[in-house]
Amino acid sequence: MDKVYLDNAATTPLAEEVIDAMVGTMKMNFGNPSSTHSFGQEAKILIENVRRQVADYLHVSPAEIIFTSCGTESNNMIIKSSVEHLGVERIISSPLEHKCVSESILDMKSRKGVEVNYIRPNEKGDIDLAKLEELLKASDKKTLVSLMHANNEIGNIINLKQVAQLCKEHHALFHSDTVQTMAHMNLDFSDIPVDFASCSAHKFHGPKGAGFAFIRKATGLKGIITGGPQERSLRAGTENVCGIVGLGKALELSLNHMEDYTHHMQDIKDYAIERLSAEIEGIKFNGRSAEKENSLYTVLSALLPYKNPLIGLQLDMKGIAISQGSACSSGASKPSMVMMMVLSEDEMDHCTPLRISFSHMTTKAEIDTLVNALKEISSDYTIEKTNVEHR
Repeated sequence: MDKVYLDNAATTPLAEEVIDAMVGTMKMNFGNPSSTHSFGQEAKILIENVRRQVADYLHVSPAEIIFTSCGTESNNMIIKSSVEHLGVERIISSPLEHKCVSESILDMKSRKGVEVNYIRPNEKGDIDLAKLEELLKASDKKTLVSLMHANNEIGNIINLKQVAQLCKEHHALFHSDTVQTMAHMNLDFSDIPVDFASCSAHKFHGPKGAGFAFIRKATGLKGIITGGPQERSLRAGTENVCGIVGLGKALELSLNHMEDYTHHMQDIKDYAIERLSAEIEGIKFNGRSAEKENSLYTVLSALLPYKNPLIGLQLDMKGIAISQGSACSSGASKPSMVMMMVLSEDEMDHCTPLRISFSHMTTKAEIDTLVNALKEISSDYTIEKTNVEHR
């Protein structure tokens, strides 16, 4: 049975060039980058080359790029250190954030007494910037605003520059979880005054266990993992050299092919919308995921017109990998907060959400396989439902 992978928002397959670069590093550059001898310095040079590469992409100083294990670590460090070391007393966020952000915020509320204000999104999943401005004006407390660039479940994109400028005008710090957009979009942080951002390499065909935090130097943020001078003393511990090299190679490939990759994935997404709309009666699309404006081309959130909590398992048995929401919440017994925000109570009770996410490797034939499988499942469900109604 040929397998179909449509869960790229959770993780992407490693590019062959990334594997080769990492294997070469493991074989030839095994030195500790903190060591002063040649073995260590050769490894250190590899790290610094990638740091400059990332900095060039974002148009920032290399000193503002701190390598971490993933976006979750980056987001935790930024939020918790902002409270611990920068005197943040209030955080403004939304219920749509990834759990690593929302849980970090709740931790700071519980342990440090930080005031938390949430901006409730509308039914399309949009954040009201007028409400953000109202909240920014409402208090003189030192404030951190934390809003993700693109939502990992419905793909909605915020205007990063507009939010950053609004925060700057009101002397608030701005953190954005950019895990879903880093290496998928052109980002210029010399023009966008965001203070903090995050990245996970495995979202763009790099390795798991490698990521980075962008930390604007002027903020004075300090590290929360202590023990050594690594990463400008912001993240102690021996660096994951082969993982960082893999991140760099994956970023290089993404930037070199961004136009082609973007065009391909948008074409695949349009095709998926067309086929699903034609073949699955009553299907809907959540948030702005079916729109081209303000929507990430890698994510499509669909809503099937019947309740079937086992659909992920049924599709998996047919060789199709897909999710019903964030991978970090996949074991939860209740719908994600994102779905609770954008769906009505009736939809929550009687419909089934699916997250379909693409890469440049996704083909139209794979979309056809998904649609045919969903037609079969939907048909079985309709027959079962009809039999029940006629008893």
